[in-house]
Amino acid sequence: MRGGDARRVERLLVRAPNWVGDVILSLPAVRDLRRNFPTARLEVLARPRVADLYRAVRDADSVRESGGHLADATALRGEADAAVLLPNSFASAFAIWRAGVPERWGYATDGRGPLLTRRCRVPPSVRGRSQVYYYRAMLEGVGLVAEGAPDASLRCPEEWAARGVALLAEGGPWIGINPGAFYGSAKRWVPERWAATADIVARRSGARVAIVGGASERPLGEAIAAGMRAEARVLCGETTLAELVGVLQNLRLLLTNDSGPMHVAAALGVPVVAVFGPTDWRETAPASGRARLVREDVECAPCLLRECPIDHRCMSGVTVDRVAGAAMELLGS
Repeated sequence: MRGGDARRVERLLVRAPNWVGDVILSLPAVRDLRRNFPTARLEVLARPRVADLYRAVRDADSVRESGGHLADATALRGEADAAVLLPNSFASAFAIWRAGVPERWGYATDGRGPLLTRRCRVPPSVRGRSQVYYYRAMLEGVGLVAEGAPDASLRCPEEWAARGVALLAEGGPWIGINPGAFYGSAKRWVPERWAATADIVARRSGARVAIVGGASERPLGEAIAAGMRAEARVLCGETTLAELVGVLQNLRLLLTNDSGPMHVAAALGVPVVAVFGPTDWRETAPASGRARLVREDVECAPCLLRECPIDHRCMSGVTVDRVAGAAMELLGS
């Protein structure tokens, strides 16, 4: 850190983003913070639903699960010398301020600037670039150093990988389909095309098919499996986050919408074919050289809408042959 201030920070708190994909894209910033504060105790404060991802990151000394903003304000008193706020919300800054953390650094967004001791505005240079650079630019804006190629990789603990093997059962190799997306239906390719694509890739590669997702996506997964000629293992709603990481680690390929599991698979080094529609692929594409994006270049995309008000042309224009072709390219066939 510039000015020798690193010596004065012995306990550094990192307030994590709230969503799986954002967590993965924040990993380069966490590693930058470790390099800026090599001797400090680095603790990550994360929502329970994403905390396990940081437990798989060696740069974090500990992970504290958030109990909510009011609970955090009490629990964190006297626990940190400085806090870096990766979320943009006022509430995240207010909790850290209420906790009495002396140094509070982050973007001056959502009206929270007065609560921060070091703040910066979002620079225009990050627009249209990977969100990886959004987080790194904030570090530079508050006087830290973010250098070198960003590292958004994730290490799957051996016990997680073993649980993934057990969930997939015997046989394989496996390819995965992640047909859901939490942002809204506009991000989802239709089940019939996922089923047709999975059949093509399974037949050409000799792989078995696993369908992953949350409990709310179970009907979607079952509909895809019912529409396939090949047999599929539906794991929607059957995995914890750690188990999902283990399953993804054991795949040869993941076919997916723009989603959290897409980013996790890419971070694990698993080849990914991602169908993009209403979201901005320049900002939320997987941070991996083993990913292929399939998208239709239409005038209304990216619109960032949860539901399409017209004909969903950004997704309906993506064909089965294009997605299957990208998959076979990654599989080397």
